[in-house]
Amino acid sequence: MVETVSFTQFLESIGYLAVLVFVVCSMLAMGFTLTVPEILEPLRDLRLVARALAANFVLVPLLAVVLLVIFPLTEGLAVGLLLIGCAAGAPFLPKLAEVAKGDRAFSVGLMVLLMVVTIAYLPLVLPLALPGIAVSPWEIARSLVFLMLLPLALALGVRARYQAIAEGVAPVMSRASGLALVVLMVAFFVAYLSDLAGVVGSTAVLAAAIFLLISCAVGYVLGGRKGEIRRVLAVGTAQRNLAAATAVAAVNFTDPDVIVMVLVVGLIGLVILMVVGGEMGRRA
Repeated sequence: MVETVSFTQFLESIGYLAVLVFVVCSMLAMGFTLTVPEILEPLRDLRLVARALAANFVLVPLLAVVLLVIFPLTEGLAVGLLLIGCAAGAPFLPKLAEVAKGDRAFSVGLMVLLMVVTIAYLPLVLPLALPGIAVSPWEIARSLVFLMLLPLALALGVRARYQAIAEGVAPVMSRASGLALVVLMVAFFVAYLSDLAGVVGSTAVLAAAIFLLISCAVGYVLGGRKGEIRRVLAVGTAQRNLAAATAVAAVNFTDPDVIVMVLVVGLIGLVILMVVGGEMGRRA
């Protein structure tokens, strides 16, 4: 007898596969277009780097914890918000920085810095933040290392040694990651439509919006005196690393509410940060 799966299970499988393609291709596209000096040069200001790390890995995770006290959520949604709170370094930060008329060089350095720190930070902090839930630090670390760190390092190496090849492959990887992002959003949206509908109008949406706005304010305040730097740190702190969050959620959690919360924050964040970034850019 042929074993069949439901349409929802099929969409979930497509979504999880798209997550893997999105994350790996995003890292490859990034590495193929950057050089190590381009990443390191904007990070010479150690005080600014310290403030950026404090904003993203101390204040924003604490904000997520505080919001969970104020807005009690189901276990899966709470895990999703904590996961987002601990994952920094959005792959499309340079695009947001461009909208906000921020310093592009700093946006590139900040993006890679936050991404690399996230790979070490998430496996250490997430299990501590979820004491009642069985979470393996090694499984989290392994998924981030194999899906993010190794592809990024490989692409940077290819770029350094074979620049022409890297420049030719980079657009393909960028298009593949963009297509995979659309596929995973559509697949998970349809698969979890009832779960998402249940979230609409709930405290989860309010908590996500407040989380994003306060995170943006935290980054702006800690960004220093230069407007182009403040704007980058503002959008960079609020725009969390959906690639890392979806990778960890897909590999380590079976509760669909975890992915649902990541999607909610991602969708709301896209709207809020494009509006806020655009407004900051107009006022620059």
